[in-house]
Amino acid sequence: MRRAIYPGSFDPITNGHLDVAERALRLFDEVIIAVALNEGKQPLFSMEERVALVQASLKNIQGNERVRVTFFDSLLVNYAQELGAVAIIRGLRAVSDFEFEFQLALMNRKLNSEIETIFLMPKDNYTYLSSRIIKEIARLHGSIEGFVPEAVMKAIAIKFKL
Repeated sequence: MRRAIYPGSFDPITNGHLDVAERALRLFDEVIIAVALNEGKQPLFSMEERVALVQASLKNIQGNERVRVTFFDSLLVNYAQELGAVAIIRGLRAVSDFEFEFQLALMNRKLNSEIETIFLMPKDNYTYLSSRIIKEIARLHGSIEGFVPEAVMKAIAIKFKL
């Protein structure tokens, strides 16, 4: 079985993230969406909430029975190896993402040359989406419809009392 891991903070998961996951399913037998604990960020949603939102959001993607959701707070390549993943999936929205992602991919290759990094681009209508932008739009009472799954829209409405 060819297994890939798709890590991220997913705070919250967006339709762009789901599009990348669906694309990864075309290449791999199983995709593990791994919600990362990032000490450097102040998340809007707790780890448990993010995992639950990812799980709820997967119901509408094709091949969702081949997706597993987990969380981690360790070195990514070690966690990927522990899960038996042969690849790390990373989404690239724009050229501005590339330099940072390229550095991460090279470091991960140095740490474990057996695990490849695969860059996938979302559909062009999702290239401008980011979790940070979604939170900012919602905080300012703008509409996030069409940018995030239904479960995320509801959760954000509760967080921002919309």
